[in-house]
Amino acid sequence: MRMLNDLYQSQRSMRAMRQAAIQRGVVAILDVGTSKIACLILKFDGRERVTSGEGIGAMAGQTKFRVIGAATTRSRGIELGETCAVQETERAIRTAVQAAQKMANCRVDHVIACLSGGQPRSYGLAGQVNIAGDVVTETDIAHALAACDVPDYGADREILHAQPVNFALDHRSGLIDPRDQIGQRLACDLHMLTVDTPVIENLIYCLRRCDLELAGLALSSYVSGIAALVEDEQELGAACVDMGGGTAGLSIFMKRHMIYADTVRLGGVHVTQDISKGLQIGVAAAERLKTFHGGVVATGMDDREMIEIGGETGDWEHDRRTVSRAELIGIMRPRVEEILEEVRERLDAAGFEHLPSQQIVLTGGASQIPGLDTLAPKILGQQVRIGRPLRVHGLPQAATGTSFASAVGLSLFAAHPQDEFWDFEMPADLGAPRSLRRAMKWFKSNW
Repeated sequence: MRMLNDLYQSQRSMRAMRQAAIQRGVVAILDVGTSKIACLILKFDGRERVTSGEGIGAMAGQTKFRVIGAATTRSRGIELGETCAVQETERAIRTAVQAAQKMANCRVDHVIACLSGGQPRSYGLAGQVNIAGDVVTETDIAHALAACDVPDYGADREILHAQPVNFALDHRSGLIDPRDQIGQRLACDLHMLTVDTPVIENLIYCLRRCDLELAGLALSSYVSGIAALVEDEQELGAACVDMGGGTAGLSIFMKRHMIYADTVRLGGVHVTQDISKGLQIGVAAAERLKTFHGGVVATGMDDREMIEIGGETGDWEHDRRTVSRAELIGIMRPRVEEILEEVRERLDAAGFEHLPSQQIVLTGGASQIPGLDTLAPKILGQQVRIGRPLRVHGLPQAATGTSFASAVGLSLFAAHPQDEFWDFEMPADLGAPRSLRRAMKWFKSNW
């Protein structure tokens, strides 16, 4: 039981840290990606707190905020969304945070971060209990959550999200908040997400070396979905595909909750590497070609459109080579098709076709490849659109594109948190599954 208490105490301390940072007025948002690290500094109006009606626990609510600082830097020391060189990553994080602090003209100590690596896995859990009285109380909800049978998800993995997504009272399902309703038996559905422990530990270590405290952590594809999906899509069932540099993150929403998440370990960087190898040019030159001339749908004009490759080898003939746009598209398209086909496989495995709405929203930097809106429906289904993140007060124009969906979504996640398993007062007399007692050991050691 002591392990369970440690889990709740450590989680509460992180929640308290987030609340304290918001009360003080400023907190940093950090999107640690494979191709870029983005930092936003949010200023909160701590006086106004609105109950949203969409949550139950202590964290449910909304706080007004605006962006007062923003900066990005090229990511270093990160591959496939995971840290592979701590000192390089630390330097990149420090650069981004310091530039954002300079713009905001204030110092921040606490960051809320998101990551795209860690090979996330989703679990759907269910629990049910008989309620103590005639009316459902928060204690009954806590009992129902604690009754969820947590599977043995592995010693080297940790829980990142554990959110109640549905409640049923007797024979009535689809309840958002069952409190104060009359019934006999309460059931709940819980979505649990686990990631590899070392990925989180390395990120925490990098932040500590930058003299920053972690006040919240989320999966990139989850927060991208919060930013890019409109309210109706989140309600009726939609998938968000966050096409980043190293990974393509997938999240499925239903009834405004994430019910599934996965990651395809392929992204825009792999398209760049294909161009680099195919044309025998440097990665920087390949990235420039992809950005300015790339695409995935060829037309008759593209055979005649010649692009100067450029180069700095000193060999005049080699550096003056040209390539047709059709050849460039021929290199890019197979890799983009591979990414989309992998996403389709993950959607099929999740049973996406059974949702009332099959809307798919593509976001992230790699979703800007010209022609993707034509190619994607052929592989993923007809209801596909490119999603830009919601407009946030104070956000610079340069940070409103699809590549900033994770950072914007993380801002919304900080201001409008959803209930998690740990936001409820768990009954002290209740035993917990063995695997849950072991959950989030890294929180215990890091907070």
